[in-house]
Amino acid sequence: MEKERTEVNDIDRSIYDFRDSEEGFYKVKEGLTPAIVEQISKEKHDPGWMREFRLKSLEIYEKLKVPDWGPDISGLNMDDIVTYVRPNTKMSAKWEEVPEDIKNTFERLGIPQAERESLAGVGAQYDSELVYHNVKDEVSKTGVVYTDMESALTGEYEQMVKDHFMKLVPPTDHKFAALHGAVWSGGSFVYVPPGVKLDIPLQSYFRLNAAGAGQFEHTLIIVSEGADLHFIEGCSAPKYNVANLHAGCVELYVGKNAHLRYSTIENWSKNMYNLNTKRAICAEGATIEWVSGSFGSHVSYLYPSSILKGDDSHAEFTGITFAGKGQNLDTGAKMVHIGKDTSSFINTKSISKDGGISTYRSSVTVMPDAENAKASVSCASLMLDDISRSDTIPAMDIRTDRADIGHEAKIGRISDDAVFYLMSRGIGEEDAKAMIVSGFADPVSKELPLEYAVEMNNLIQLEMKGAIG
Repeated sequence: MEKERTEVNDIDRSIYDFRDSEEGFYKVKEGLTPAIVEQISKEKHDPGWMREFRLKSLEIYEKLKVPDWGPDISGLNMDDIVTYVRPNTKMSAKWEEVPEDIKNTFERLGIPQAERESLAGVGAQYDSELVYHNVKDEVSKTGVVYTDMESALTGEYEQMVKDHFMKLVPPTDHKFAALHGAVWSGGSFVYVPPGVKLDIPLQSYFRLNAAGAGQFEHTLIIVSEGADLHFIEGCSAPKYNVANLHAGCVELYVGKNAHLRYSTIENWSKNMYNLNTKRAICAEGATIEWVSGSFGSHVSYLYPSSILKGDDSHAEFTGITFAGKGQNLDTGAKMVHIGKDTSSFINTKSISKDGGISTYRSSVTVMPDAENAKASVSCASLMLDDISRSDTIPAMDIRTDRADIGHEAKIGRISDDAVFYLMSRGIGEEDAKAMIVSGFADPVSKELPLEYAVEMNNLIQLEMKGAIG
């Protein structure tokens, strides 16, 4: 699959910075203006309604204030952020056609051929564009659609995109949702027809490789009545001495009696501001499961949300966060119960080390008509030294007497006795602590496919050794 690109000679040179074009990519200039937004829209071959949507989002962005209740993001200056970086290559369905330097980058991230062959479909995004996308023939024959957002928007699925795009996360939601609406680029579109159940997952991997750039991919997944899907997302970036920004958006629509599991391992570098927004809505009898591992990034605001609109719908969130030196990670989950007999479960683990700050922030809302709703929240924090910090900030808004709601929180440190026991068995102190932390994270890792559980445990080992920059 190849998508036409605007040729370098055909674009506005007052908007673009070509200093890195010989290195295989070029980018729009820093800052955010209507001219830049319009150039991105032109680059993407947007239909008219999307161009207007982008410009309206920019207007909203300029009116909204930066959040002042969470971690400090004053080090993020949008005048210094590049909002669009285009690899100088076309998207391909053949791995061998991907440029060697980009291919080598993904291979070093542990996305080998064997792993690709174990998935129903794979998409790989480099900076602002997908460079590789492939779906197995047997999956396509079931009617499942898995493609990049631009192809969906400019092809036969335009109306479906228009009906769903940023309806769950409107630009008015917060300043960085509005920013996303203005400059979004790349991402995945998935449609699973009624009754289709995929036995193996789909996967997208996002790599932000340019210094001082932002990545704004949009993921839109529609799982129809009675269908079943597991979607996996991986994210990473190298470390630079300037701020990078990730402000993606994920919108998940889970139909009647359908099931969707959405798994994410985010391993951003520690110069990254991760201001991502993820939200799902469930119809009658539907289930959404979130599995999340959050590593890296300088600052994170990340709270996947589930709207249980249909009766008997269900949501689960299982997540782990590891905050090391120089990191302030504010993460959690939101559950909104609207339908009757709905249920939700939140189980989170957070680890802080070397002065890292980990904040668990949750919200459970039970609306007046959500009779017999059940919600359980469990959060556990582990601090590995006396200079780190961990906070728990749960919020519960229960508007009916007919509900069963519970919350449990634990904050502790590694047991000296447990470390001594392992050391007495011939294990070094550092390895002993790493084993205890891996055991603490086990409820999350066991929910991941094997290769991702291995990746997460490797990241924990690296964090314990201070090897992740």
